[in-house]
Amino acid sequence: MDLMQYGLKSVDFQNPETEEAPRHFTRREFVMSSLAVGFAVAAQPVHAQAIRTDTKGLSVAEIKLPVADGQIPAYVARPAKAGRHPVVLVVQEIFGVHEHIQDMCRRFAKLGYYAIAPELFARQGDVSKMSDINTILSEVVTKVPDAQVCADLDAAIAFAGASGHGRTDRVGLVGYCWGGRTAWVYALHNPKLKAAVAYYGLLEGMKSPIRPRDPIEFGAELKVPVLGLYASKDAYIKPEAVARMREAVAKSASGSELVIFPDVDHGFNADYRPTYDRAAAAYAWKLARGWLKDHGV
Repeated sequence: MDLMQYGLKSVDFQNPETEEAPRHFTRREFVMSSLAVGFAVAAQPVHAQAIRTDTKGLSVAEIKLPVADGQIPAYVARPAKAGRHPVVLVVQEIFGVHEHIQDMCRRFAKLGYYAIAPELFARQGDVSKMSDINTILSEVVTKVPDAQVCADLDAAIAFAGASGHGRTDRVGLVGYCWGGRTAWVYALHNPKLKAAVAYYGLLEGMKSPIRPRDPIEFGAELKVPVLGLYASKDAYIKPEAVARMREAVAKSASGSELVIFPDVDHGFNADYRPTYDRAAAAYAWKLARGWLKDHGV
């Protein structure tokens, strides 16, 4: 599947070709020791409208994030001025923490946040160098356990606090595509999270032994307010699934909401991809900023 079809053509996440049970990784078995430079190979060709946010007034760096079984790379962007800032966990698409996700961190840092994006696929594979999306899905994405992801995000919060620059009492999360599903999963895992935003995150269809529940199954249990931003033409996420998720979160005390953007596709925020929609992305950005601010992030 090429980039022109990703988001427009449905993928069978329920029957990946090579999914295996997770195993323990030692420090030497981490696949990625540093972040991608530029855009992932599978994301090529990059469209001309791709946004590049400058670093003026910011401190940006790739860091080594201590996790339970070693270290994973992560990207941090924060205001250069002294002080502690609210934390935003920025969670990647299937292409990893490549240029677009790093740029999203810089955009949040420009708003005054300590933004951190850990490379959550570091143990399973370097997706930035893979040229085929189906290979990324079958060889890496399907092998990343939800428990591992949540533990790594916990570690990112701890790092932000220990750095002296992040406020761990004001933490939010924004996830894109694969990270959009993670936004729902982590909101259930960490009830201390102030708020989350899920950009077109899958609501069902990824359940497996290492992903024991789909968001649509636990929506009624949420305590953290999650804003779901969805696309009406998304081949992965049907309107019926969004409607069922709305019913589920309405039974919770979280105050979560789901918004469907008309006449746009999956990936409408990804300015380097053909599915990008400038108007939808701008409005979604406004909603996301407001959601975080309104909930104390």
